[in-house]
Amino acid sequence: MKITVVGAGNVGATAAQRIVDKELANDVVLVDIVEGLPQGKGLDMWESAPIEGFDTHVRGTNNYDDTAGSNIVVITAGIARKPGMTREQLQETNAGIVKGVTEAVVAKSPQAILIVVSNPLDVMTYVAYKVSGFERHRVVGMAGILDTARYRSFIALELGVSVEDIQALVLGGHGDSMVPLVRYTTIAGVPLAEFTDQPTIDRLVKRTRDGGIEIVNYLKTGSAYYAPSAAAVEMVEAIVKDKKRILPCAAFCQGEYGLNDTYIGVPVKLGKKGIEKIIEVPLTADEKAALKKSADEVKSNIAKLKM
Repeated sequence: MKITVVGAGNVGATAAQRIVDKELANDVVLVDIVEGLPQGKGLDMWESAPIEGFDTHVRGTNNYDDTAGSNIVVITAGIARKPGMTREQLQETNAGIVKGVTEAVVAKSPQAILIVVSNPLDVMTYVAYKVSGFERHRVVGMAGILDTARYRSFIALELGVSVEDIQALVLGGHGDSMVPLVRYTTIAGVPLAEFTDQPTIDRLVKRTRDGGIEIVNYLKTGSAYYAPSAAAVEMVEAIVKDKKRILPCAAFCQGEYGLNDTYIGVPVKLGKKGIEKIIEVPLTADEKAALKKSADEVKSNIAKLKM
């Protein structure tokens, strides 16, 4: 198993570190355009191997030749969101970056599965899908896992319960229009509404939608990377180990949920082939309307692409 992580910034480097710590591959390649950055971080990771006890070989490079034959490519390249900047404002710059990266990795690893982490997530995943020419099951975006993790973590803080006992599902675009499914949110199998009142639930949903910018506002010069990298690596692990995990990811819908020709967060079965199935859970009329509204926003941004 060979895994490439494109982008040696905070998200990419942390994802690479998590991959080697879990020994999810024999060979991990960290690639970036900045000379010396991936080499230094890759060497630093490798020097931790005797202490952490992993034998995964990790190295950094500026040359896409070194990525040849990758089974999975995690794309994190792009500029980070700054305070006051919306995900949509990132689009023009990052679309060019993701296009170039996708062309480079596909030329060297035509059988790879692509996991896109770059923002704005849903649109960048669409860019990678169109540029790669891959089947839709081999291009998947990391979104819903992160949004769901934030939602679960906020519920745990609010109620003083373990995150392990909270099950939840967040669908839709990775942004302000995301759709946390409160009806499907449970704690040890008991509906969330049995633990708290509606105003509290509404506040938790709003904090989830604002989860990314809350961290940006704290950091001021960067954006989140611990949770995003953990979410991406959960996807990597599901594919590597063929775990058949049911996870909310950005997938290209062709009729599912009544949506077409767009990437949007939906539950999928993730295994060794990538997306093995899009799971259609029953939605109320309001939930369907919210998901359609979210998808329409993504499609509107896709229409602005200059490709």
